[in-house]
This record gives sequence, structure tokens and C-alpha cells, in this order.
Amino acid sequence: MLLQDRVAVITGAGRGIGRAIARLFVDEGCRVMINDVERDPADEAATFCTESATRSHVHTSIGSIADPHYVESLMSETVSEFGSIDILVNNAGITRDGMIHKMSEEEWHTVLDVNLGGTFRCIRAAAPFLRDPAKAEIEATGDVRYHRKIVNFFSTSAIHGNIGQANYAAAKMGNVGLTRSLAREWAPFRINVNCVAPGFTDTRMTQIKEDAASGMGIPRARRDELLQKLPFGRPASPEDVARVVLFFASPLSDWVTGQTINVSGGQQIP
Repeated sequence: MLLQDRVAVITGAGRGIGRAIARLFVDEGCRVMINDVERDPADEAATFCTESATRSHVHTSIGSIADPHYVESLMSETVSEFGSIDILVNNAGITRDGMIHKMSEEEWHTVLDVNLGGTFRCIRAAAPFLRDPAKAEIEATGDVRYHRKIVNFFSTSAIHGNIGQANYAAAKMGNVGLTRSLAREWAPFRINVNCVAPGFTDTRMTQIKEDAASGMGIPRARRDELLQKLPFGRPASPEDVARVVLFFASPLSDWVTGQTINVSGGQQIP
């Protein structure tokens, strides 16, 4: 029960890695706000999470982290439902792949607005519920009651670069700079800020994309090429990534901040 009595907001938690994080957090005693842009996946994730817990441990909120007004209401709703925010996991992300000479302004800005701008908005909106209580505790007693946690996401596409993902790689690497800067800003308040980079993980973002004009996914040939480079011979499962996020969200990482970790099973992409 590493997260007993903690409250977490997890964005993009209706599917994939976000859903796995939510389930693991609930199993560890956490109360979780599941955010997603779609109602059905969010409700399905809530049901999945409460198979081993009570419904009162999970609440859902539907909206886009690209909308600053919604993000503010997401944080306020969490506090209204659970009483506090102790952990923020900025997992939500999208792709709009394309070669850069053909990439539209909309494809560029949409990906940056969600993957990087969304992380910024969620942190800013959570500040009154993360930073301010910690500051008040220090002023009253000289120290915080416990460390609060933020976990951001970047990607191996940002580390190594990836053909057709200039927008995604730029946004995700931006989260590294945001993480390291915020870790310094909020260290006096004992708020740990770290960042996780999943490698090739079995989610809808890595499903086979037969039609180049379709949304998420990877062309079959590129996907097969990536699979051949995985040292463990398989993609990561969402649970593989969730366990690392749990470490960063738990007291086990109280002396770790401003760090990035590559969760890729040894994957190296030239």
C-alpha cells in the first residue's frame, strides 16, 4: 500500500499506460481521478480499477487538457471529490505523424498544445493544491507532512528522434526541460518532479496503421522494424511502464527529483 490515503490526478487514463497506472495506484491504496477526452474509455477504466477496490476510490472527469478552463475545473473537482491532490501524472498525449516538409500548422500546434502545453496547464492548475499546502505546512511546522509528486512523460522518440514525428519529439523533449526546471522551483516545498520515457509499448499509439491518412498508429513495415530492435523480444506492456511511475509517485523516490528515466527494455534506436 505504497500510496495509502494519497490522491492522484492521472490524465489520459482511459486507455493504455494511463489506465494501467490508475489500476496500479488504486491497488496501492490511492484515490484516483481519471481524466480522458472520451466518456466510454474513462468509465471502462474506472470499472477496471474498481475490480479490486471500492468505487469511492475512483472518479472520472471528461475533457481536454488543451483547454485551460477545463484543466482548472479538473483540479478543483478532484479536491472537491477527494479533499486534496498529492500526485499529478501528466500522461495524456497524442500523435499527428507526418514528414516535416508536409506537416501542417494544425498538426504541429495540436501535438505541442496537448503533449507539452497540456503538461504545463495541469501543473499550473494544480499549484494551489500541491505547492500552497506544502508551503503552509513548512511555515507552520518547519517541514512538510509528506512529499508530493509530479510525474511527466517524454518518449524515446524525443531521445533518439523518430522519422515522421518531429512535432511529437519536440513536444516530448520540451517536457524534459519543464520537468528539470520545475524540480528546482518546487524543491523547497518537497515536491518531487520526474519524467518517464516509455519505449515501444503495446498501446493504440503503436498499433498497425494501414492507412497513412488515419490517426494513431505506426505503418506495418516501420512497426516490424522497431520490434526487431527490442532486446527483450517484445514491446513493453502498459503495466511495465506503470510500475516505474509508481516508484516516482511513492515515498520510495522521496530523494529523487529532476530525473528522467528511459523505460524501454534496453531499446536503442540510431
